Formats: sequence, structure tokens, C-alpha cells
Amino acid sequence: MTQTDREARILDVFAGLADTLVAGYDIVELLQTLVDSCRTLLDVSAAGLLLADEHGDLEVIASTNEESRLVETIQLSAEAGPCIDSYTMGAVVAVPDIGDAPERWGRFKHAALENGFQSTYAVPMRLRDTTIGSLNLLRTEAGALNDHDLRAAQALADVATIGILHERSMRATETTREQLQRALNTRVTIEQAKGVLAQTHDVGMEDAFEMLRGYARSHQMPLSMVAEQLVQRRLIF
Repeated sequence: MTQTDREARILDVFAGLADTLVAGYDIVELLQTLVDSCRTLLDVSAAGLLLADEHGDLEVIASTNEESRLVETIQLSAEAGPCIDSYTMGAVVAVPDIGDAPERWGRFKHAALENGFQSTYAVPMRLRDTTIGSLNLLRTEAGALNDHDLRAAQALADVATIGILHERSMRATETTREQLQRALNTRVTIEQAKGVLAQTHDVGMEDAFEMLRGYARSHQMPLSMVAEQLVQRRLIF
């Protein structure tokens, strides 16, 4: 892919994200599109996204594969890692060489290296003074992420953040928190649906997720609805 082609595709992604910001849009699908786009268009091997619930506790809401999801989960369980710091400080946290990560990130460091990741960048999902999560970019080679890709990642995260917090006023603060909480609850249901498909079709969790998304798209149904109906056995495919 040439630089010109890649820039054109990045613009297409921005347009696509903006197009989803309509009434009743699916937050989980929006954020999954964000991490998938980062992996496809930027110099990264995987991406994951942590979103804060109504109590300010982070949860994994989207990831490009099971390895990146595992790394994110371990950060949460250890309460330490670049994504945690990025969310807390509202700033980019760069780790060009995970092997040099501080000792307090020990569990994250071990999990990342064990899964083949050598460097990572955590980008805050922030709008002015409000930070609602962080985007983690993982790479299988050590070294700095180029400035162009880092700016693009921050811009994509900003668009998604604006979408989630779109047209919210003081009274709507609680509505926003409830919306984020629903997204986190939906993710639990999606994980359960992935398990159902993995078992019934004898496939891996990533393939199960692609089946789930494919069905939702082909039938023009929200991802959350398909997952819920699968878990409740009201839908079989």
C-alpha cells in the first residue's frame, strides 16, 4: 500500500466513523471499527481498547485478537501498565521497547513479551478534561511508532470519544455513564455468544467473533442484539 493510498483509506475510516454517529448507534461496533482500523492502517500488529465504567473502572471493550485482549486484561488485573497510566494521566504513554518497561509493569511486560509484542503505545480517549478510556497499540517489533501514525491514532481516538460524548449536557452526564455501562454489559454478552459459536461450530474465538459480526452485518442487526439472541438460544446459525 502506497502512502497516498494509506492516507486515502485513513480519510475513509474517518468518514465511516463520522457516519456511524447517529441516533441509536452501536458503541461496541464503533470501537471495534476503531481498533480494526488501527491494525489495518497503522504500523501496529494489534490494538485493544479499555473503556471506563460508571465507577471509573476500566474494562476491555474491543480488541483485534485474543492475544491483545489477554494483554489488556492482565494490565487490568495487575492495575498497572501503559493503558492504565494513559487513562490516569490523560496522555500518550510510549514504550518503544517493552523489555525496558518498569518493574511495576511486571505482569504486563511478561504477558506482552510472551505473546510476541515488543513495543506499545497507549493513547488516551479524551475530550478536554474528560478521559473515558485508552487505546493500546501493540507492535511485534521494538522501536518508536512514527509520528504520522501516532497522530492518526490520536485523531481516530478523538473522533470515537467525541461520538460517545456527543451532544451531552450536564443533565446528560448520567445518560452517558449509563450508555457506557450498557456497552460494557454488551461486551460480556458478546463474549458469551462467541463461546456459543466456538462450541457449536468448533472454531476459535476470533473466528467465532467474525461469524457473529458477519451475521449482524448481513442481516442489518445490531451486534448486541445478535449476541443476546444467541446467548438466549432465540437465534441459531
